[in-house]
Amino acid sequence: MAEKLSPEEVENWAAVHPRWKHHDDAIRKTFTFDTFRSAIVFVNRVATIADEVHHHPDITIRYDRVSLRLWSHDAGGVTERDLKLAERIDFATSAR
Repeated sequence: MAEKLSPEEVENWAAVHPRWKHHDDAIRKTFTFDTFRSAIVFVNRVATIADEVHHHPDITIRYDRVSLRLWSHDAGGVTERDLKLAERIDFATSAR
């Protein structure tokens, strides 16, 4: 089981990744696209990454916006695994 990070550790990480917000034992980020189709292409990219690392975010789609929520159920909060997944998503999607 992954170990839950302290709020301070998550906040320090979020300070370097300012579009990710720490709230309710999770990190969240909303991405905005020009079209619904672009939003779905992004979701498919995230799905591929998530399957590769066997860790899956909560995804909400609202037309041209996609919100991701990452947290580790088994740890009851944010772990290193969540931070690494967030960084990989940003890198693979040009840090939108």
